[in-house]
Amino acid sequence: MAIEKATASSSLAEVIDRILDKGVVIDAFVRVSLVGIELLSIELRAVVASVETWLKYAEAIGLVAQPMPA
Repeated sequence: MAIEKATASSSLAEVIDRILDKGVVIDAFVRVSLVGIELLSIELRAVVASVETWLKYAEAIGLVAQPMPA
């Protein structure tokens, strides 16, 4: 396994390219309550990736229907 060292001078384009290539998943759950009474509940799930990356992993876990043979 190779270890890559990131340089501080990475351009924004390089960072965006890496995020789209590898993908980023953000999963957050926020609950605001006062004296045991829930006032607000927010659940957030976001995936940032290129379409190619998403399709590759979505197909592997069964989120995308397999193409029918011709």
